[in-house]
Amino acid sequence: MPVNSPSLAKTPQPPYYAVIFASLRTEAEQGYGAAADRMAELASEQSGYLGVDTARDGNGVGITVSYWASEEAILAWRRNAEHTIAREQGRKTWYREYELRVAKVERAYGFQR
Repeated sequence: MPVNSPSLAKTPQPPYYAVIFASLRTEAEQGYGAAADRMAELASEQSGYLGVDTARDGNGVGITVSYWASEEAILAWRRNAEHTIAREQGRKTWYREYELRVAKVERAYGFQR
């Protein structure tokens, strides 16, 4: 696989948890890219973090699914101080709306060429 090719998150055998963040962006950039990169880096350092898949269309609709080992790990991430600041900035500036859903993954399978 080439060094910069995209790949999907490599998760363990279930059960684990998925946090599904669906969002609609505003037109404001104001540091969004840097903050998103920092949140990805910071999340990856959290205990219980398993990976992430993310996509955004040309209209600003995005879906980010982060995977976690437990509900406790999800709650610890939610309480992270930097994440809290970014979440507040998102509500103020970057998002027109968002929905967050937490699901327990009980089955998972895939295909890779």
